[in-house]
Amino acid sequence: MQAVTGAISKEEWTLVAELAPKIAKHAEPPLGEKMRILGWLGTDAGKFRGFDGQVQDAASAMGDAAKRGDGQAVIAAFSKTQQSCLACHQSFRQSFVEQFYGSR
Repeated sequence: MQAVTGAISKEEWTLVAELAPKIAKHAEPPLGEKMRILGWLGTDAGKFRGFDGQVQDAASAMGDAAKRGDGQAVIAAFSKTQQSCLACHQSFRQSFVEQFYGSR
C-alpha cells in the first residue's frame, strides 16, 4: 500500500498497475494456519471474507484504472481499497493479534 501511495503521488500508473494485483491477490496463509484462523473466526468468517472480497475488487479496479491512465479512478479505487482494509482491521485486528500473538 505504501508503494502504491508513492506511485500515485508520482502518477506512475505503470507501477500502480503492477502493484495492484499483488494487493488484490495477496498471499494466503498455509492451509493449517488458515483452518485455525477460520475456526477462530467462526460465524464471522463470512464478514472477514466479505472484507477480503472488497479489497480484491477495489484493488483490481485500481489496476484497471492505472492501465487506462485514469488517475481519478485510480485514486477512487485506492480509497475504496484503504477503506476496506481499515474496516477489516478495525473489526478483527486487535482480537486476532491477542488470539494468535498474545497481547501487544
